[in-house]
Amino acid sequence: MATARFLVSGKVQGVFFRASTRERALDLGLSGRATNLPDGRVEVIADGDADALDALEAWLRHGPPSARVDDVARSNWDGAVNEGFVTG
Repeated sequence: MATARFLVSGKVQGVFFRASTRERALDLGLSGRATNLPDGRVEVIADGDADALDALEAWLRHGPPSARVDDVARSNWDGAVNEGFVTG
């Protein structure tokens, strides 16, 4: 098990990005959260199998059809991760 933090920038707020991320993460068996940040980015914290995290990162680079992703920054995360996958 591994935990990663993704910071996604571009047109990623107001386009169902968090809800779509939650759906994809659950399909991959990941726990975590997706949160809008005040600067317009979306922060995604995800915990699970390393291959599933890689698959989520690949999906985040495109997002849902109405999004425009400019960048995804990935780092390790040592903080707590909730059960399931929530948006906030």
